[in-house]
Amino acid sequence: MTIESVSADASDAARIVRDLVICNRKGLHARATAKFVQCCERYEAEITVSKCGDTVGGSSIMGILTLGAAKGATITVTASGPQAHEAIEALTTLVGNRFGEDE
Repeated sequence: MTIESVSADASDAARIVRDLVICNRKGLHARATAKFVQCCERYEAEITVSKCGDTVGGSSIMGILTLGAAKGATITVTASGPQAHEAIEALTTLVGNRFGEDE
């Protein structure tokens, strides 16, 4: 399940916020997090990831790992910039496909 909101910031660039539920068995472990970061880095967008009030950069493997997002956890992904929508869609697909893991 995803929840999305779109707002405009002071520079008129769209800011997209989407909640994603981690559904793979091991949660956001090192390999899954590396795939998440690689996906973030493909787009011209500023991406952050939040869980339980903690926010980290989408390109920080260590930061994302510190969130401790286990199976069933909800993370909030925020993207802004020219490719924000594309980045959010790609991350939604990645998470929805369990990071390419079998379980």
